[in-house]
Amino acid sequence: MEVLTEILISFFLVVAGVFGLVGSFGLVKLRDTMQRLHAPTKATTLGVGGVLIASMLYFALVKGSFSFHELLITLFLFITAPITANFISKTYLVKHVSEDDLPDTEQSFGWAIYSDPPDQS
Repeated sequence: MEVLTEILISFFLVVAGVFGLVGSFGLVKLRDTMQRLHAPTKATTLGVGGVLIASMLYFALVKGSFSFHELLITLFLFITAPITANFISKTYLVKHVSEDDLPDTEQSFGWAIYSDPPDQS
């Protein structure tokens, strides 16, 4: 049982390391901001997720206790990473892409980042 536990924990750590390495490589090698944004957000989320799963398994199977820390870190990561990526991509669009270059939304309204804010008076 100990060998199986060690293999399982090691597997998740290796998977996490591979995703972290791929995300770091993508951050360095990809050309522009929108491409660079994709590699680390996906890879680091999966990489940190693998480390957190390995940590949860370690505490549950080896130490015999349950830790809520990993669950809270996972929740924080899954909430903040997509929001941060969304803000960065919207900022990139406003600074580098004109509204005329974007495809039509096929709705009665256009792209939200280009619309005027509602009048507060």
